[in-house]
Amino acid sequence: MVGGPGLTVGVVGLGRIGAQHAQAVRRLPDVGALVIADADATRARELAAELDATARAVDELLDSRPDALVIATPTASHLPLLRRSVAAGIPTFCEKPVSLELAALDAAVDEIDGTGVLVQVGFQRRFDDGYLAARDAVATGAVGTLLVLRAATHDPAPPPEDYIAGSGGIFRDLHIHDFDAIRFVSGREIVEVYADGSVRETPWFASHGDVDAAVATLRLDDGALAVVTGTRRDPRGYDVRLEVFGTDDSIVAGVDERSPYRSVEPGAPEPGHGWETFRDRFAAAYRAELAAFVAAVAGGGPSPCSLADARAALAVAVAADRSRAEHRPVRVEEVTPTHIAGSVV
Repeated sequence: MVGGPGLTVGVVGLGRIGAQHAQAVRRLPDVGALVIADADATRARELAAELDATARAVDELLDSRPDALVIATPTASHLPLLRRSVAAGIPTFCEKPVSLELAALDAAVDEIDGTGVLVQVGFQRRFDDGYLAARDAVATGAVGTLLVLRAATHDPAPPPEDYIAGSGGIFRDLHIHDFDAIRFVSGREIVEVYADGSVRETPWFASHGDVDAAVATLRLDDGALAVVTGTRRDPRGYDVRLEVFGTDDSIVAGVDERSPYRSVEPGAPEPGHGWETFRDRFAAAYRAELAAFVAAVAGGGPSPCSLADARAALAVAVAADRSRAEHRPVRVEEVTPTHIAGSVV
């Protein structure tokens, strides 16, 4: 173990979100030392110099058994690193998705659940002030009976093709956040999906079996409905929101002066400068989720976002993929015959 007073936290993977995570961890008062690792050793050394951290090889970092670990590597390496970390008894934060395949995630859940080691999955919308307020409004009954939820996640521009090639597709990569957020805010399980998609702008998406525009209609276990839309292009910026319509109120998370759309109603105000990336839009939420993780490690509390939650969102994404392929509604239980969907936290 490295460092003096406070927790020693390791961060593996220093790409676009990993570097941001490392910066956030370094600022937390309970963290005494930061150890970082990346496949690009030069990148790790340069960031370590900026953050007063220690750069190590991945194996060396894991073998040192830090007090906590943050995994922000490419998706394919999430599960192997998580299993190794948990086997060493290290509380671990893992970026989503933990796995692209339900069978692999189920095996990990069975293996990890019995260890008692804390695992938190990176669904940062659970820590966004607007989504938290929406959850509270539903939980307290302020919105009345839920009628319909409407979620949107629209990227400003398509990610690089090499990213899309290993992303698992728009439902497992992009909309898995919407599926988790709908469960989190509504407090209900998603039981059925009817999804479709199309390639509207970027032809190479088709070569990876993916689409750059998608829709899904969801049925919740109490009969409420939800609609999800997504695109890989929004000329006005990064657009992510969740609208909740009930019998007593209509509310929305994610609409403010930086919402990237333009009203064509006469006299409507001109839109402001939209969010450029998801990292900007959710900067505070990313900091909050890591603060919650470190607090749970330091205080022995429960995971704010468990593997069961990650599995439930993945199951909906898998059902959405089947629905798009077969052009029919798909019950989530069709793709999860041997495990429950998970429990809302």
